[in-house]
Amino acid sequence: MPPSLPLNTVRLDHIDLAPSRPLVIVDVDEVLGLFMAGFGAYLETKGLEFRIEKFALFQNIYRPGETEHLDLEEGRQHFESFFRYAAGDMPLAEGGPGALKMLSDHASIVILTNAPGQARLGRARWLARHGMDYPLILSSGPKGPLTARLAAQVSAPVAFVDDMISNLDSVAEHAPHVARFQSVADTRLRHLAPSRPEVHTRIDDWESLGAAIKSAIT
Repeated sequence: MPPSLPLNTVRLDHIDLAPSRPLVIVDVDEVLGLFMAGFGAYLETKGLEFRIEKFALFQNIYRPGETEHLDLEEGRQHFESFFRYAAGDMPLAEGGPGALKMLSDHASIVILTNAPGQARLGRARWLARHGMDYPLILSSGPKGPLTARLAAQVSAPVAFVDDMISNLDSVAEHAPHVARFQSVADTRLRHLAPSRPEVHTRIDDWESLGAAIKSAIT
């Protein structure tokens, strides 16, 4: 994804965590929101097709009738424009707000999302509009180092939720004591997403996921 802030410069001073309270760190795209659905709808307005052929972004963008995907740099430009102009229209993953509300009775909630810098305001508004007005961190790259920094602020159990195996592996490396959950909200992507359920618990529906997270942190 395009960079927002380098990991070592991401500031956490707006994150006020109770040291003795459990912590749940949650991704946005394909976890709380259906990013591919929203991005695909945006691309249609540009006369393009978003074909769900692999667990990827730019390699799924095509001009109608063509068999070669769009140039990666052009795809990246559409990606950045989506976050600037249309990310607020992203559909909601069913059950996410209710599950986080339930978990917030037991734990602090932090939203950790990889997105370009121009996405901050739109992403914050999208979360608030859907009842998920929790502290928000925008970053880029593997999420293990930031998760470790957040987890170091509390003495209670910590859970991490993401759709991407690379982020889950990163957390396993940098903060191995954190309970890790993989979740892919879009049913079209579930069979395409790389997964290691023997290492990271895989639960794709929020009703079951919320209960599993609660069990892991209480």
